[in-house]
Amino acid sequence: MSEHDEDGYSGPATLVVDGVSVPATVELRGYFQPIDGYYRWYGRVAVNEELAKLAGGKKKPVTIETGTHTATGELSDPDPWGRYRITGTSTPPFHVPTTLEELQRLSSSSPVRYSSTSSGRSARPASVRS
Repeated sequence: MSEHDEDGYSGPATLVVDGVSVPATVELRGYFQPIDGYYRWYGRVAVNEELAKLAGGKKKPVTIETGTHTATGELSDPDPWGRYRITGTSTPPFHVPTTLEELQRLSSSSPVRYSSTSSGRSARPASVRS
């Protein structure tokens, strides 16, 4: 069970590394950290040979675009399977519901179920809960 309520995105993205755009597939999650007041997002990039050549197995600054959302972050070293981890702080590269009304509207128009908590923590899709 996660200690954070998480938002997320899975799907196509464009990564910009050293000025070069690379189409990729990403799996992203994020949460608001109330102690320091920052939104933190993170995830993995599916194996991508072009990205591996650009990053060279090292940490690199990256800009990630997922449709109309863009953010800057950092690529870390690849895991043993060749997937780079990507992390960032502040505005994520995906939409995050900010009001209860928006959350209710999304849950009624989408097959993804959202949950809310009585503690006042943000809700997240039921499909994301662990």
